[in-house]
Amino acid sequence: MIYLQLFITFFKIGLFTFGGGYAMISLIQNEVVVNHHWVDAASFTDMIAISQMTPGPIGINSATYVGYAVTGNAFGSAIATIAVSLPSFIIIITIAHFYVQFKKNVLFKSAMNGIKPVVLGLIGAAAILLVTKETFIDWKSWIIFGIAFALTQWGKFNPIYVIILAGLSGYLIY
Repeated sequence: MIYLQLFITFFKIGLFTFGGGYAMISLIQNEVVVNHHWVDAASFTDMIAISQMTPGPIGINSATYVGYAVTGNAFGSAIATIAVSLPSFIIIITIAHFYVQFKKNVLFKSAMNGIKPVVLGLIGAAAILLVTKETFIDWKSWIIFGIAFALTQWGKFNPIYVIILAGLSGYLIY
C-alpha cells in the first residue's frame, strides 16, 4: 500500500509542477511533511540540502530520498523517482508531437506566458519555506548565508568554492 501511496503522491507532484525542481519543493513539502507525515520539517530541510548537492534534478533527488526514507529500500526510491518523472515524460512526448502545429497559436503562447509567474511564485514559496524558523535559521546560518550570497553576487566567486567554504564553515561552527 505504501508503494501505491508513494506513486500517487509523486505522480501528482510531477503532474502539477511547472518550472522544474525548485518549483516542486513547496509541493513536496506539503505532501511529505504536512499531508503524509513521512518526514519531519528538519529532515525535509536536510533532504533539500542533500538533493541540491548531489548530481541531478532536485525534484528527482528528493523523490528518491523520500522513497527510500519511507520504505527503507531501493524499490521505494525507484517507485517515487519514476512517479515524479513520468508526467513530464508523457507531457513532453505529447508536446513534441503537437508542437509544430501549435507553436504559433495565440492561445498556446498565452498559456505558456501565464505559467511563468506561477513558476516564479512556486520558487519564491520554496525559498520562504526553507528559511522558516522551525526548519533552518539561526543567526549563525544567516551569517553564512550572507557571506555566501555576497561572494557569489558581488564577489563573482566560483559557486563551487563558495559551497565548499560554506560547508566547511558549517562544520566548524556547528
